[in-house]
Amino acid sequence: MNYVYKSSGIVGARTLLLLHGTGGNENDLLSLADFFPKELNVLSVRGNVLENGMPRFFKRIGMGVFDEKDLEFRTFEMKAFLRQLSEIENFDIEKLIALGYSNGANIAGSALFLEPDFFAGAILLRPMLPYQTKRPQRNSGGMPVFMSSGNQDPTVELHDISAYTEILESSGFTVDSKILPAGHNLTRTDLELAAGWFAEHFR
Repeated sequence: MNYVYKSSGIVGARTLLLLHGTGGNENDLLSLADFFPKELNVLSVRGNVLENGMPRFFKRIGMGVFDEKDLEFRTFEMKAFLRQLSEIENFDIEKLIALGYSNGANIAGSALFLEPDFFAGAILLRPMLPYQTKRPQRNSGGMPVFMSSGNQDPTVELHDISAYTEILESSGFTVDSKILPAGHNLTRTDLELAAGWFAEHFR
C-alpha cells in the first residue's frame, strides 16, 4: 500500500492513521492532522482497490452495498501491512488511532468488528455499518470510538447510525456519536469535535 509517514520524533508516541474516502489518496487527509497534537506520528495510506480508476479500500456491489467478503479480506490485508510497517518505520502498533472518512471510516469500522483490540481508538467520519449480519467480537477495554454523521447526508440513514452505535456499545466499545447539520462532506465542526474527543481520551 502506498503511504506517507511523518514521525513526531518522540519515542513511544501515538500514531494517527488517516484513511481516505473513495477517490482519495494518501495525501488527501494530511491537513486534518493539524487539528491534533503535534506529538503524534502521522500515517496515511492509500486503498489498493480501484473502482473506475478511483482508489478505495475494498470493493462494493453498489451504492451503499459492500462486498463483505472483500471487505473482510482487505481489512486483514491492511492490518498485516500496518504491523509490518510498524517495524519498518518504528512506531508502536499498540498506540494506533484510526481516523477514517467515508470509505476509510468503513474499513476502520470493519477492523473494530474483526479484531476489536487492534486500534487504541477510532474516529469514524461519515461511517456506515460495515457488516449487515456479522457482529463485533467483544472489546475488553472499553475502547473509545468517535462517530460523526450528517443529517443531510444522502448516502447514510441516521437510524442505521443509531443501530451501529448500539452494536458497538453492546460489544464493549465506548462510543460518542454526533449528528451534525451537514451532508456527506466534512465540516470544521467534525474536526473540532473529534479533536476535543481526542483530548479527553488521549491526554
